[in-house]
Amino acid sequence: MKPSNRYDAILELPHHISQTHRRMSNAERAAQFSPFAALTGYEDAVRETARLTDAPLTLAEDEADLLDRRLQQIQIQLNEGNHPEILATYFQPDAKKAGGSYVTISGPVKRLDPIERSIVFQSSQKVPVPCLIRIIFCSAPDQEAE
Repeated sequence: MKPSNRYDAILELPHHISQTHRRMSNAERAAQFSPFAALTGYEDAVRETARLTDAPLTLAEDEADLLDRRLQQIQIQLNEGNHPEILATYFQPDAKKAGGSYVTISGPVKRLDPIERSIVFQSSQKVPVPCLIRIIFCSAPDQEAE
């Protein structure tokens, strides 16, 4: 009988099984063709570089004096048993790159911590005094203009 197709002679032969290599599973076979990241972490590095940060502001002398007066007013109110509600804006340095961001938090003040040089809110949030740029009293009508 003459083959009608050039592959007819080998179609019925058994599949070759290697004596030296084990048979690959379907998952291993598929993994050969899956995409891969040639530069591991490259996308994260690009995203981090593109993230913007702010530079810290340096307060003028009159602004620093105003902050000192506001801190004194807070301490006076705390000594009188009051917990003044304030809005505090401060610079928070970035952990990964130069610069940082300005954060504003508000709430009643629990205490001023002279050791850590921070304002402690009743919510347990802390604002470092050296990083402060603004304090606004939420409930004091006699507040000085900024």
